[in-house]
Amino acid sequence: MHSRSTRIFGLAGWLLLVGIAAALGAWASIDAATFYRSLDLPSWAPPAQVFGPVWTALYVAMAIAAWLVWSDRGWAGATFALAIFCLQLVANALWSWLFFGWRMGAPSIADIAVLWVLIVVTVVAFFRIRRTAGVLMLPYLAWVTFAACLNVAVWQRNPAMFG
Repeated sequence: MHSRSTRIFGLAGWLLLVGIAAALGAWASIDAATFYRSLDLPSWAPPAQVFGPVWTALYVAMAIAAWLVWSDRGWAGATFALAIFCLQLVANALWSWLFFGWRMGAPSIADIAVLWVLIVVTVVAFFRIRRTAGVLMLPYLAWVTFAACLNVAVWQRNPAMFG
């Protein structure tokens, strides 16, 4: 559908878009490692240094998934799938601000619940267009499922730390 150079620029564009969302979330998480270590964490909580590498891999996979969908159908043929993908990026970045930046427990849980639903819709939409794109989104869905459970546990164990 697209020329080779258009596909390369498209991949760069999706990587940039996802990178912007990641950077916005990271901006809110500048002191996240220190804050995270100060929390009463469940025994199954990973150490703070795990999050950066995991999120980096997930963001790259997400960008590639969106690029595959865009490459197959373009904006016109995948408007819903790509719009939902972009919307979930917003919810993703917002969670970091709610949890780490503003330390708002209940709103961060509401946001991650919305994020989870948006990811599920994105996965289904991507699978309908290109199976590989849907598969690339599954680790992200699994990680956000885990993160949602951790979010609830941390909020319950640390009510004084959140507004």
